[in-house]
Amino acid sequence: MTLDTLATTAAITVPTLLTLRYLYLCYARPFREHRRCKGTGRIPYLFGRGWRFCPRCNGTGLRLRIGRRLWNHARRLHRDGSH
Repeated sequence: MTLDTLATTAAITVPTLLTLRYLYLCYARPFREHRRCKGTGRIPYLFGRGWRFCPRCNGTGLRLRIGRRLWNHARRLHRDGSH
């Protein structure tokens, strides 16, 4: 195996494996921790010791992954087009 074929094989295999890993994550764990509240669902006030619920994740601390949103949209289009 020459160096060129090894580099070509790696250039094809690595992105493919990363894509498959992300697709598996979208299937197995569709939600990820929300970045703004760091998964707690709460945002501290600027002054004082109080906090409020995160308005973007509705206090759950979870957000749907972008890949899962696309998957749900494609499924919805297929379902609505099939009937």
